[in-house]
Amino acid sequence: MSTQATTSANLIIPGQAEVQRLLEIAVTEQGYPGVIAEIRNDGQQWFGSAGVADTATGRPRTPGEQFRVGSITKTFTATLVLQLAAEYKLSLDDTVEQWLPGLVQGNGHDGSKITIRQLLNHTSGIFAYTLDEGMLERYWSPKLLQHRFDKLTPEDLVKIAISHPADFQPGQDWGYSNTNFVLAAMVIEKAAGMSYADALAYRIAGPLKLTGTYAPGYETGFRGPHTNSYSKLMLLDADAPTQDVTELSPSYAFGVGEIISTAADLGTFLTALLKGWLLPAAQQTEMFTMTPVPDGKWLDGYSYGLGVSSVTLPCGTTVYGHGGMITGTWSYLYGTRDGKRVVTQNVNGDWGVPPAGLFIDVLDAAFRPAD
Repeated sequence: MSTQATTSANLIIPGQAEVQRLLEIAVTEQGYPGVIAEIRNDGQQWFGSAGVADTATGRPRTPGEQFRVGSITKTFTATLVLQLAAEYKLSLDDTVEQWLPGLVQGNGHDGSKITIRQLLNHTSGIFAYTLDEGMLERYWSPKLLQHRFDKLTPEDLVKIAISHPADFQPGQDWGYSNTNFVLAAMVIEKAAGMSYADALAYRIAGPLKLTGTYAPGYETGFRGPHTNSYSKLMLLDADAPTQDVTELSPSYAFGVGEIISTAADLGTFLTALLKGWLLPAAQQTEMFTMTPVPDGKWLDGYSYGLGVSSVTLPCGTTVYGHGGMITGTWSYLYGTRDGKRVVTQNVNGDWGVPPAGLFIDVLDAAFRPAD
């Protein structure tokens, strides 16, 4: 497979050459179709790529192409909730029952004891609907090809979660649950008086001029130029066939992993968030009050705030942001707390575990202090 690099002439960080080398290794040695990284450093931008956006045509990956961002969606969702809290349209101490009466009840779940804050920091104890056996079979196995265009409502997703026992009582433990952010997005719709997609457009994408960023809902394609997405359908065999899964209904990831964006837009969004341009000081403090994630509960060594995580890299730099995976693609978006340096990454294949290798290696090179 051919490798292509797209770079600017100016060196903006000392580790730029190492980042490009890692991108090329991801294609030549790890077998990803294509990979990109955008680095922002004090107003300067660098874009690197390797591999292709389309294995059939050999079309290279480009800076403005759209892709599905997976759970980076959670950071957008939390930002919307905190904006509404700043406007006194809701309180983080409000219960789920106040906003969504009767929806979270049964099997040890009680929405009257779960706060919005507990949704955003994953301490609600609500079972993750994505771990339901039926959901795993539908979306994380070869049966995906039969179900990729299924349309699920947010209520469907919550019902699946509530059919299982609660993981723990609210506030008594920590557990990463996609159900939390389905509920948070439903609360946004009630409090904002508009759809989740419209709230995203009106409150974040519009003001920041994120022209490639939107919540697609039931749309199965893309609204602009985009990379193709590829999956081995969770088959562990290295020789498993690769399927083009570019088109699918992301309704199974409402408010959780559905957003489509670009590297440039994500860099702009996280820079604005870290610099405090999207939230008042009180809500900014709430979002970035980080608690270490208990070992074995999610990603060891990470901490979590409200819809945002942090990790200290091998080089010693602590970065803030979120990772994301949805069928056919992995992404990572992290920056320094002051927003001066931000790195966006994406691979257009969903096998392997890039955060444990490629993504962290790239971040370590990009955030390594100058000698």
